[in-house]
Amino acid sequence: MASSSSSTLLLLSPLPLSDLSYKPLRPPFPLFLLPHCHESHRRRRRLLTSAKNRRGGGDSAEPPDRLISAVCYLYPFLDGVHFGRFLLAQFPPIQLIIFPFAPAIRLFSASPLNPFLIFLTLYFAVVRNPSSFSRYVRYNTMQAIVLDVLLIFPDLIERFFAPREGVGLDIVMSIDSTVFLFLLVSMIYGSTTCLLGQVPRLPIVADAADRQNADGNEKLACLFLECVLGIPDTA
Repeated sequence: MASSSSSTLLLLSPLPLSDLSYKPLRPPFPLFLLPHCHESHRRRRRLLTSAKNRRGGGDSAEPPDRLISAVCYLYPFLDGVHFGRFLLAQFPPIQLIIFPFAPAIRLFSASPLNPFLIFLTLYFAVVRNPSSFSRYVRYNTMQAIVLDVLLIFPDLIERFFAPREGVGLDIVMSIDSTVFLFLLVSMIYGSTTCLLGQVPRLPIVADAADRQNADGNEKLACLFLECVLGIPDTA
């Protein structure tokens, strides 16, 4: 009986204050990963919140914003479709994927000035125009522009190192095919994600697009340093 009563008293006795103090749970992964994860999550929330505030509610971007953002990802693909000539020659079935874009490719290639004119239009009419376009549209447009800027490097390789046979030609073919596949996957991923109202984040270019589009004070002269070389604009 004595043991039973003592057990009852222990159960009914109040817990010490030290046991009731708040103890934060420790994550099962290194703490140095938290800032990057939180920053990426905050960027996505800012973009979707901006689109939601623009339409006065809802959980994702407006349908017009989705469509405009999805179309923007055609620009780097059309500008770099020529990198796929080796891959398309080796694997003709891939041409079935490109066939629906044939009219746009012909129109884009009709004049050598078209890529530059589209670049200026997207940059100044969309990215630098926060009063007419939401942050969601401007971010995706900037991401497409940065992706197109990166095509400078494979273009330089083709122009200055143009082997006609041997190992050099194999290297150029591999680089061109890799660039083409990356552009194709980026276009499909970016356009599909935008049509679903989500925020696509392409590898390599997403952080540069975030920095350029963060404050709405983008500068064309700093685009190459900021987006390609990763040097922040201190002006």
